[in-house]
Amino acid sequence: MTFCFLLAHFSHCKRYRRYEGSSLSGQNCVLPSLKWTTAVQQGGQIQEVKANNVKKETMCSMGTKAELQMTLSEPALVLELKTRRPPSLEGRAGCETWSVDFSPDGAWFAWSMGHGIVWVVAWPLDSEDSQNGETDRGDKSFSCGHPVWGLAFGPRPPKSAAAPRPAKTSSKWNKSLLLATGLENGVIKIWNVLTGDAVFDLHGHEGVVRDLVFPQNGTLTLISSSRDKTLRIWDLAQKGKKVQVLSGHKDWISCCCVSSDCSMIASVGRFDRMVCLWSLRSYTFIRNLSGGIHKTLYLLSSCDFSPDGAVLATAAFSGSSWWIDLWDPYTAEKLATLLDYAEDYRQKQISAIQFSPNGLYLAMVTDDRALRIWEPGQKGMVMQTKVDRDSNGLCCNYHPRGGVVATGTRDGHVRFWRAPRTVPSLCHLCRSILRHSVSTHQMEPLPLPKRILEYLTYRNIPDRLETCCSSDEEEWLK
Repeated sequence: MTFCFLLAHFSHCKRYRRYEGSSLSGQNCVLPSLKWTTAVQQGGQIQEVKANNVKKETMCSMGTKAELQMTLSEPALVLELKTRRPPSLEGRAGCETWSVDFSPDGAWFAWSMGHGIVWVVAWPLDSEDSQNGETDRGDKSFSCGHPVWGLAFGPRPPKSAAAPRPAKTSSKWNKSLLLATGLENGVIKIWNVLTGDAVFDLHGHEGVVRDLVFPQNGTLTLISSSRDKTLRIWDLAQKGKKVQVLSGHKDWISCCCVSSDCSMIASVGRFDRMVCLWSLRSYTFIRNLSGGIHKTLYLLSSCDFSPDGAVLATAAFSGSSWWIDLWDPYTAEKLATLLDYAEDYRQKQISAIQFSPNGLYLAMVTDDRALRIWEPGQKGMVMQTKVDRDSNGLCCNYHPRGGVVATGTRDGHVRFWRAPRTVPSLCHLCRSILRHSVSTHQMEPLPLPKRILEYLTYRNIPDRLETCCSSDEEEWLK
């Protein structure tokens, strides 16, 4: 039935965009009593309110709804959380926000604010009630004792009702919202978000725990990557007693991610330039992707699977350029490359990338812009912030329902940007449903017209796009 629809409507696919204002629009933010400064940019006058060690700068909405609509040229800064700390600590090592994350239901937000502290706040921040039934919606502070490099909420429920249900276990944490924090000393601390209690610690890594991820299958499985060149798969239902160790990288591991069907793990090595694929079912090495832009020296920084698992994006940089490669994880084919370079040969870096929840866009954080959002295959960015050499961006994360992207900075601050909310075309929805459960090897033998097969396997994306960022106006080359 899906193929019939694609044949009948492929040439008539249209995408309708709707941009919805933030829930903060037109309201004064009721912010929690934390020691940070917030600035909500909505247009209008600035009002300052001081209370309980909190300084709130709220730009009250005075314009019309049309005036509040976001333009495509620059994302709207919804709000910024600035950590208050002694002047002697500003700008020093240890202040960085290396990781941010939203809970699976989007009701909580956590960020590592530096100096071993993780803040967890209820989302949205303008919620009037801090108590929701028996659930404490108040802000929580977790003191980890060491700098926090990675964090992740879990468990994450399956993407669809058709997904296999996780096996039942007797763990009392099954119905709890957990937060895993990866520390500089190699320890992973597990916290109960609702109670604010430390549950247990996981020991085994011998270096910085750089990234953490819960697979989207509802289980208490946690994957960690570390500078000790290994990935570890922990069973939290057994308090981490059952551990699988994946070895193969030759140097630090920058990032890891899991496909939506929970069959594959991808990891990128910062210095060994390896993009490794692992089986989450058999805990074995599958392949090392190669064939990207060849440079003598370059660093890999980030990776992410598309929501349907059919595309793997990897980010790398070298000298005055950075690039994003799109891969088919099933065939190891490089589908496309987005290349950015500077004509003045200044140093450039890309820190993090993430697909939007609907798979239409790819958000990225670079050292010269706080946020860019790209639609794979299209010339130019859907939106991007102005050039800022001091943006100091380190990480980004989409809200599970889309519409908002959170970015963390080197100075320990967090910014929330209003991202496009786009109604996907029916063609895109059909492709997403198919590719979630059908691999490229299964797609290729099907008797489909060439154009439709190229669309379903993402081979319709131009294989190379280049942009020169010598000024605010980008020149795109194909």
